[in-house]
Amino acid sequence: MENRVAVISVIVGKEGNTETLNSLLHDYGQYIVGRMGIPYRKRNINIISVVIDAPQNEIATLSGKIGNLPGVNVKTAYSNVQD
Repeated sequence: MENRVAVISVIVGKEGNTETLNSLLHDYGQYIVGRMGIPYRKRNINIISVVIDAPQNEIATLSGKIGNLPGVNVKTAYSNVQD
């Protein structure tokens, strides 16, 4: 299966479980190119961007698992770059 490059954007609300989120990201660490987290204290949220290079089904699975976490919103943007 061909790999895709994508950015997974995650917003974690005050009731979100960052420990479970970090565990999921650790599980997919072999695919993660980079990650940036920004605590937005004024709004009491955390914003995380994850760049991933993986088969599309792995990206979708990770996004789905993250999206099922309570207090977490996720969106994924795919690039046209494939190998």
